Amino acid sequence: MKSRLFLYLFIFASLIALYQFVSANTMVEENTKTINTLHDDKLVLQDSIKNLHLKMLEIEYFSLNNNDDALAYYEHLNLTNPTSYITDKLLETNEGKGDNPLVPYEGMEGKFKINKIKVLNHKWIVADFSDGKYWGDLLIKYELKDDLGVDFSLTDHLLYAR
Repeated sequence: MKSRLFLYLFIFASLIALYQFVSANTMVEENTKTINTLHDDKLVLQDSIKNLHLKMLEIEYFSLNNNDDALAYYEHLNLTNPTSYITDKLLETNEGKGDNPLVPYEGMEGKFKINKIKVLNHKWIVADFSDGKYWGDLLIKYELKDDLGVDFSLTDHLLYAR
């Protein structure tokens, strides 16, 4: 009877060990698949980040901040960020009553004000204007003087049709 009891215990222990082995093996395979999937996703994300970085560099190509030759014109003024200074000066033209004086149109649904500004180099700015319903673009020529005054002159403009 003792020998049968040991035989049954041995068979039971063997079945438990076999079950543990099979389930551990299955778990290792699933974890390996998960790790491989995460590694592939990581590579895809790294490629996406690289592509976004390249797109950002392409977009920033025409920018005063990335143009050392244009920035050289302002070295003697000791401005830490000429782009933000020029942008602030252009936005100050919005502060007067009525339409912005650089916008050659009268506002139809409100007053035309400049919204977005892109300083291209040491001479030109592209700006967006809107009255809330109608919008357009401006090409502005500017001059930053030694006394830190800025003169703006409208070069070209466009009002989009609805």
